[in-house]
Amino acid sequence: MILQYLTQEFEHEVNSTRKLLQAVPEKDLGYKPSETSWNMGELAQHIATIYYWYEGTFTQDVYDITADHLERGSTDDIQATLALFESNVEKARAALQALKEEDLAVNWTMKVGDKVLLGPMPRGIVARGFLFNHIYHHRGEMIVYLRATGNKVPGMYGPTYEDELRQ
Repeated sequence: MILQYLTQEFEHEVNSTRKLLQAVPEKDLGYKPSETSWNMGELAQHIATIYYWYEGTFTQDVYDITADHLERGSTDDIQATLALFESNVEKARAALQALKEEDLAVNWTMKVGDKVLLGPMPRGIVARGFLFNHIYHHRGEMIVYLRATGNKVPGMYGPTYEDELRQ
């Protein structure tokens, strides 16, 4: 039953993420709120990349991020980032559909070479805490970037603040 709920949430949130990434204007990809922040293009690409990690999380018990060679394209090209997002969503969806309920209880670990970054912890906890919540966190940042540059934020859970002002 948990897997069914995760799948439904995944599909709903993919649409929300798509709306948000489609709202990122090419002209503002270089916007950076501080010296230590990513620029808007880098943040958009990171959001698209998180969907790639679903596959490693759902198909491997130990996921070594250094073994991945994901071609991301330029952070100065929002269309390339959108294509990356769509490609990664398809991989994530396939990995999620192949899971069985009992797979969520299997311990999972993320490494960079010999260094453990996350885990070991049950895959279901990783799905919520590392994948889903990670995307939500960075989407929130992107909303701030969009507003700071005077861009419209798309409604993902109903009307936005900007929509309310127009009524």
